[in-house]
Amino acid sequence: MIVLGIVLALFFSGVLPASAPVFPFPSSPTDCVEAHRVCAVDPRCQALYRGLELCAADAEVSPLGEQVAAECLEGQDALLNKHPALLACKCQRGFRKEEQCLRIYWRVRLLPGEDELEISPYDDTMMDTRMASLVAASSYMQLDGENQCLKAAQDCGLYEKCGSLRSEYVLACTKRAPGTNRCNQHKCHRALRRFLERVPEEYSLGVLFCPCTNTLCGERRRKTIVPSCSYQEMEGLQPNCLHQQSFCRRDDLCRSRLADFLNNCQPSPATTSGCLKDSAGLCLRAYAGLIGTIMTPNYISNGSADVSLWCNCEGSGNQWQDCLRLQRMFTHNSCLRNSISWMGSPGSLPTDITPPPAPRPSPLVQEDELLSNNHLPEHNNILVESEEEEELTQTEEEGDQGGQFDVIPLYSERATVSNLGSPGTARAASVTAGPPDAVLLLLLLLASLSWG
Repeated sequence: MIVLGIVLALFFSGVLPASAPVFPFPSSPTDCVEAHRVCAVDPRCQALYRGLELCAADAEVSPLGEQVAAECLEGQDALLNKHPALLACKCQRGFRKEEQCLRIYWRVRLLPGEDELEISPYDDTMMDTRMASLVAASSYMQLDGENQCLKAAQDCGLYEKCGSLRSEYVLACTKRAPGTNRCNQHKCHRALRRFLERVPEEYSLGVLFCPCTNTLCGERRRKTIVPSCSYQEMEGLQPNCLHQQSFCRRDDLCRSRLADFLNNCQPSPATTSGCLKDSAGLCLRAYAGLIGTIMTPNYISNGSADVSLWCNCEGSGNQWQDCLRLQRMFTHNSCLRNSISWMGSPGSLPTDITPPPAPRPSPLVQEDELLSNNHLPEHNNILVESEEEEELTQTEEEGDQGGQFDVIPLYSERATVSNLGSPGTARAASVTAGPPDAVLLLLLLLASLSWG
């Protein structure tokens, strides 16, 4: 704190310039939007880039002929020789201009090879500084016999942004499209991506990867993303995995998220975590990034944490091995399996660089009337949780009777404060109960002066 105070004093006094780096973070790659802005200033560079855009538009309609492809690749080489920053640039997950950035990233890779399709377009140089949010989420997910997925959902409901965006995607994924008996999967996917991109990870990933010891908890976890709309087709027929991958790679966002997953969840027997990059956090983020795309994965049962895509390898012909490889990246991936398990027992794997912070309570908790009385009504806790379990059981029974959309009721979760699932709540109450130390010291000083 003393060092921080000196730095701030130097900053405000003008001794330390505003641009001076206080902490030695590694330099990040150039953002593709910024790289393109620099290119656009040069007429020759901009003309070459527009030529690549025309090539990409033609390639979306039909495969490029041999001569046209050669001309396009010649233009691509000329562009990258003139402005190499476009080849080295990266993008940021969830940023406002993410899709624009990804479009630029893939335009200068007009005909990418298989190896390029497995290189993540996202910038992970600063990612380790954000691992604390995952450690915070896992630090209060302990397998103590309670329904951890219920507690994670209640946490989400108490944080206003999480609760509202979760309600938004549940509505989008359960509402029938006009004139049909099915949901609008496009709107459902878009709402899911908004939830995962805008809600802090300690809430969103806590809901996705909550650890379970019973099927009731597992059912809630499996139904988190409303799989009847977001995961599987209404007809129940599974497409071929390679066909699904082919459709995904026609979309800049989907192929970026898939490349990010293949890159960051690559298994390796040489590391403790089972991941080639030895980072459970990067793998979990990459997996979550696929949710809301045509490659949306999900848990396959209520009794395990095994996951899979909604596809199979029937009809793959001589590409059967390629199809099986893609499928097994989800079903038999030690990196992904260990990363999901890590959320329930963070001590089983080495923490990712940063130490765990104290789990933070929702901002709504600190304003709640219950905390103003410095106590939490524990007797209501038991009642509300039992009502939630009854609601879940009823939902399962209705689903077995032919209900179309399987989703766990979530509105009553927002009414519960005592199930926050974080020791931070109790601390928040204890801190507000008494005056801070500085006030006590001031009172003692005034008292000594009056006695003198």
